[in-house]
Amino acid sequence: MFEFHFSKVATFKNDLLSGLTVALALVPEAVAFAFVAGVDPLVGLYAAFMVGLITACIGGRPGMISGATGALAVVMVSLVADHGVDYLFITVVLMGILQITAGVLKLGKFIRMVPYPVMLGFVNGLAIVIFLAQLGQFGEAGQPGWLDGTFMQDSIVDVAWLQGEELYLLLSLVLVTMIIIHSLPRFTTALPSSLVAIGVVTGLVLGLDINTKVVGDVANISGGLPSFHMPEVPFNLETLWIILPYAIILAAIGLIESLLTLRLIDEITETRGRGNRECIGQGVANTVTGFFGGMGGCAMIGQSMINVNSGGRGRMSGISAALFLLLFILVASPVIEQIPLAALIGVMFIVVIGTFEWSSFRIVGKVPRSDALILVTVSAVTVATDLAVAVVVGVIISALVFAWEHAKHIRIEAREDHKGSTVYAVTGPLFFGSVTSFLEGFDPKTDNDDVVIDFARSRVADHSGLDAIDTLAERYENAGKTLHLVHLSEECRKLLKKAGNLVEVNVIEDPKYFVAEDSLA
Repeated sequence: MFEFHFSKVATFKNDLLSGLTVALALVPEAVAFAFVAGVDPLVGLYAAFMVGLITACIGGRPGMISGATGALAVVMVSLVADHGVDYLFITVVLMGILQITAGVLKLGKFIRMVPYPVMLGFVNGLAIVIFLAQLGQFGEAGQPGWLDGTFMQDSIVDVAWLQGEELYLLLSLVLVTMIIIHSLPRFTTALPSSLVAIGVVTGLVLGLDINTKVVGDVANISGGLPSFHMPEVPFNLETLWIILPYAIILAAIGLIESLLTLRLIDEITETRGRGNRECIGQGVANTVTGFFGGMGGCAMIGQSMINVNSGGRGRMSGISAALFLLLFILVASPVIEQIPLAALIGVMFIVVIGTFEWSSFRIVGKVPRSDALILVTVSAVTVATDLAVAVVVGVIISALVFAWEHAKHIRIEAREDHKGSTVYAVTGPLFFGSVTSFLEGFDPKTDNDDVVIDFARSRVADHSGLDAIDTLAERYENAGKTLHLVHLSEECRKLLKKAGNLVEVNVIEDPKYFVAEDSLA
């Protein structure tokens, strides 16, 4: 029997309307990123449609929006300039295959290795990048530093800024948009405030015949359905060596940005996405897009934030955004091209305000200095280079800090037992960072003839730890004394067994001792 569920109808309506809002905001960004990559605007729009549609259907995070992004576009520039757009298409196909492979191998779980300060830096840096991208709209077309609303290689100081009435008018329309988005939810949530703001500002511009830049000034977005296109490149090893480095970089950037955005949406919605499924979804989307003339893409934090803030939570929000975008391309381009860029700038400024973690300023003096350094560094590197480099730098710094701090925690305590043996109790992890302190804690010359090292409160973590034990064994052997190891965890025994004759020590088995035993966890 059919049941009418109001909540499901309300959810569908929210997804549909938020999808429309996202689609409107996608148009100028997709076009701008296409220009950044040096390809036709439709290449960016087709990518936004296909990547957005496929990831919404089979990806691991309902409510997350994917499409052409600036992080990928800046990597594509030299490939397109040196080899042409068909090399870009086949690179996107290979990029997708690599991402599918990452998902099948379940590499998405490694996003858990990204520490929270790196996440904060990523969010703040991306908010700054989104903000700077909008500033291009305040410059005069054709002037240094300005290209269809996106900053290029020139610095901000080179931009020929709008002046006088034109500037004040643009700022006023942006402010009106932001006020509507901020204020409307206090009165009603029946419609997404971003969509209402775009509609109101567009009505003002058309009704009062206000002379301001519109989407049509950026590019003509009309076109047909994307069609299958086999990239016209030689299928040989030479082509593979050309595209492989680009494909690896694009795949890494796409997955990192997508998985970090997934984590962010998880926190906002208090639900959990599936990282490995998202890797596969992104990969399938890019593989298909490469064969249909698109520039590829990944998750878009700005558009995802618009979607979530507009009430979009389900897969239908992403699907409807993609379908609305296709509708714009096919039949509604004359209408969409009349939307003022000021309205879309206002929407993105609200996204910036909502994305930036303002609490960072409050906590930066309260967290460890290393975490504060990581937060600031990742933000700066995200702005200066790209997301992938920033995250890698942040993770490396975090790992080094972690290793340095834990290297201080190893402690060696000596005593003599009732059998006359010298017993050393080791506390703390034995790894590459702590081996020096470990070796300094023993005195083979003055110890008794029988020496026991108790690892009840320690663990051998890596080959450096094994080598330190072997070095210690040689010192005691040269001193004519016998060394025993006791209370090793099962993992430590496996490491020693695997090392074979690389480590010559006597391990006293203690099967009743289970401390630090991972297999029982």
